[in-house]
Amino acid sequence: MADVGIDDIALHFPRLYFAMEDFANFRGADYAKLNKGLGLEAMAIPDVHEDTATMGANAVSRLIDRNGLNPSSIGRIYLGTESALDGAKPTATYIMDMLEQRYSSKFGKNCFRNCDVVDMTFACIGAVDAMHNTLDWVARGGKKRNRIGIVVFADNAKYDLGSSGEYTQGAGGGAILIRHNPRLLTIPDIWGVSTMPVHDFFKPRREVETRTVVENVLELAEESGASITSNLAEKILKLLPRSKKKNEVIFENEKLMIHKDTPVFDGQFSNRCYSESVKQAFIDFRMKAIEEGRYDPENDEILTNQWSRIIVHLPYAFQGKRMFPDVFRHDRRHLPVWQGITDQIGKEPVPEEFPDTMEGLEAFEKANDAYRRLISKTPEFQSFVEDRIEKTQRASSLIGNQYTGSIFLALMSAMESDYLDNTEMDSRRIGLCGYGSGAKAKVFEGVVQPQWREIASRFHLFERLSTRHAINKTVYEALHKGKRKRSVVKPSSEFALVQIGGEGKLEGQRRYEWIE
Repeated sequence: MADVGIDDIALHFPRLYFAMEDFANFRGADYAKLNKGLGLEAMAIPDVHEDTATMGANAVSRLIDRNGLNPSSIGRIYLGTESALDGAKPTATYIMDMLEQRYSSKFGKNCFRNCDVVDMTFACIGAVDAMHNTLDWVARGGKKRNRIGIVVFADNAKYDLGSSGEYTQGAGGGAILIRHNPRLLTIPDIWGVSTMPVHDFFKPRREVETRTVVENVLELAEESGASITSNLAEKILKLLPRSKKKNEVIFENEKLMIHKDTPVFDGQFSNRCYSESVKQAFIDFRMKAIEEGRYDPENDEILTNQWSRIIVHLPYAFQGKRMFPDVFRHDRRHLPVWQGITDQIGKEPVPEEFPDTMEGLEAFEKANDAYRRLISKTPEFQSFVEDRIEKTQRASSLIGNQYTGSIFLALMSAMESDYLDNTEMDSRRIGLCGYGSGAKAKVFEGVVQPQWREIASRFHLFERLSTRHAINKTVYEALHKGKRKRSVVKPSSEFALVQIGGEGKLEGQRRYEWIE
């Protein structure tokens, strides 16, 4: 499987952005903390005509055009997303519908008919799962069958207005071409995995009593000055959950199910889950690499030092360098270099030093968090970050969180930066660490191929980011609340959402078009 991997990557991001300095002024936040502390400069904001499907379809279209692909040669399009548009119909089918619209005139009406599509969801690691699955599928076909798969990632990382996660918002979609003898990266079949069932970040099915909804509506009506008599209010409430008369039904059910794009989350706990998951997945990867003969801890250089770049999921730009001290520590703990670090910052806390109680566990976690910060300030770790992580952060600072696509945005950021800097990367290994809340981490490797410059030269990532349209707080809030009905920037040479439902359509049916 060493000759299977990533041949090319295409990225689509919204043309709108909200500058982080403007956001900080709007919310009364500390811009220096957001910018210098977390690495945030701007967040990508979808326009009225954009959603998960359009962002994914636009990226796939870019990939097809750039590589001259015949749709009939594409065996599968697997989508990783946590921003699905439907509870049953895969968002990938909307993407396929758009692609057929655009390419049917050249390749035939049913040019994607034999393409396998599906959505894969595990929070932010869904696209890594889709890629892992697709790599296996391509490899299983062998070189003669020349299987081609496309992995799509598309998400709108949206948080409640005024919440502690609002500043980490972002959006975008991408497409990854998987095939034999790839030009960008080969990915060996060694995967470290860590899974644990936790509630650090999730999007539950929310329930609300219908009586509560009506009572809130009546209260709002009274506050706005509407004349609501007590008799009228009582009559309305008596109709709940349903009237015996068919023409007086207000609500058919005692409870309403509500879908929200925004999550329930515990940011501090999620950071700990992230750090622990990646560390355990790294330990698993290291063990499997030893078993495969890929790594000899007695004679080889430190494993993480063998990775010229370390690509991780970035919910915010500096997440990698803030979370990676745990892996850095584990990979050096029994070596002389670690003694030099402990001489600087003291010995690390261990669980045995704390009471075997919930309070003791919380005390250990706080001490470990503090020690992780001490590691991050050492010259050894800062040099490690500058050499291996810094370039991965650059695009994330300008876009924000892309959920399932964040790890691949970091990959593109590093490879385009290396191309622009004329860095020699041929045959070098890079480490990749995906994470999804709930929680799962996967650690794997990529080996840079001789043609990587040709591929990276076509990203034009930073050039395209410089041409976006800035929005103000009024437009930002209107888009977030869904109040704006017309696009801020008229769609051009892209897929766009043009209708939901309407006359002659089923409820919630979505219609898309390619706009020249």
